[in-house]
Amino acid sequence: MNDEYYARYQRHFTLTEVGEEGQVRLAQSKVLVVGAGGLGCPVLQYLVGAGVGHVAVIDGDQISLSNLHRQTLYTTEETGRFKSTVARDKLVKLNPTVQISAVAEFLTMELALKLFPDFDLIIDGTDNFEARYLINDAAVFTGKPFVSGSVFRHEGQVSVFNYQGGPTYRCLFPQRDLPGFGCAETGVLGPVTGAIGSIMAMEAIKVLLALPDVLSGKLLILNALNWSSSNLSFSRKEEQVALAKARVSNKESLSHVK
Repeated sequence: MNDEYYARYQRHFTLTEVGEEGQVRLAQSKVLVVGAGGLGCPVLQYLVGAGVGHVAVIDGDQISLSNLHRQTLYTTEETGRFKSTVARDKLVKLNPTVQISAVAEFLTMELALKLFPDFDLIIDGTDNFEARYLINDAAVFTGKPFVSGSVFRHEGQVSVFNYQGGPTYRCLFPQRDLPGFGCAETGVLGPVTGAIGSIMAMEAIKVLLALPDVLSGKLLILNALNWSSSNLSFSRKEEQVALAKARVSNKESLSHVK
């Protein structure tokens, strides 16, 4: 262990939940983050800072002025550039010991089935139902757990799906024909995305380190205006798991989402 390595992760080494063994485990982990927006920015920063060995980000969107009140990786001068590549360039400077890759494309089922098998964990930082169902179906089909978060105005939700035989996104939200409202339609307070993204990063680290009390089968609901929170429990529904697999096998899942 060299001095730079020790200095970078010293705060982890002193934690019984991490320690030197846990830090090695993080360094051997590979995480794919779908979406480099309000949720993806804090997730990416914390996972890279924590020393996760390979962090990849996929996002075909470009930076706009309306992003900047909550997407804290970007600056005014970077508007018009791809979020994924700008994020990669910034994150390399945060932790050059981490392998960081960027895909400047919107997720498709074909791309998901190609990428997901190479990673230990998927992070869903998207902002619409269509993308979440696509990620769910691809994750179920490839046997990958995923952390998912969402924000609505001043509220947010976080859960971990398809983890160690636990429930999937479709088990919680079986209805597929839901409106794909994002923050452009509903609005969002910027710090809410930071709070929810940070919780998502914490859940990801818990999964990677096999820590207890992962939010599997639980939906954490947080109201940032009054800081009230609640947990909604839900169970695995095998018919919904089978539906996800069937939609991929029959090529019925959405082929492209933004």
